[in-house]
Amino acid sequence: MMEAKRILLVEDNPDDEELTLRALRNNHMMNPVTVAHDGVEALDYLFATGPYAGLDETRLPAVTLLDLKLPRVDGLEVLRRMRADQRTRLLPVVILTSSREEQDLIDGYRLGANSYIRKPVDFAQFVEAVRQVGLYWLVMNEGPPR
Repeated sequence: MMEAKRILLVEDNPDDEELTLRALRNNHMMNPVTVAHDGVEALDYLFATGPYAGLDETRLPAVTLLDLKLPRVDGLEVLRRMRADQRTRLLPVVILTSSREEQDLIDGYRLGANSYIRKPVDFAQFVEAVRQVGLYWLVMNEGPPR
């Protein structure tokens, strides 16, 4: 049996975390979601270090939804480290941020983001954005071989 495609949500704001999880549920996306609340936790999960030591590669996400403004290690640094490592270089990363700074957009793509989405303020628009992200990255997109 094929395991459901996992989502890694890297989000430090509890309200945005709950909104994203609700949007996934509202769209009937029952994929397993791992939530990392800062960049260090995300890197520990991706590279099986710290509290995630010993996890195997089957738990690597089909897509990472990455906020940029994170404590300890910011989202752009998480992306930089993902792209620098053979194990995570090809994993799809969707930057999901409220940042309106053009430099963040430029840096995100320069560092290898696959997509960049500004969080809509309106919940209905946010649910639709998450639906489209999920449909594309979890259903339609053919990811790199493991």
